[in-house]
Amino acid sequence: MSSAATKRRATSQRGMAGSSVSDLIIKAASAADASAGVSLAFLKKALKAGGYDVDTNRARIITALKRLVAKKDLAQVKGTGASGSFKVNK
Repeated sequence: MSSAATKRRATSQRGMAGSSVSDLIIKAASAADASAGVSLAFLKKALKAGGYDVDTNRARIITALKRLVAKKDLAQVKGTGASGSFKVNK
């Protein structure tokens, strides 16, 4: 194999390591004891405490949150869009 093919394979495999943002959001929302759900601010704090770079990945977090609501993995208790409160759908 050429060195370019090896380098390309190494970077693509390295990029897949770790949990996805959606998985991290679901873990954070399910770990919270709030019966009324958790806010976006709480989710960001929980992700940051877990070592996730929230400032760089703001758009990813919001997109993942909206996608989870659309797939009905999360229920939006209050608000619209990315604002409001969310809890894990059972």
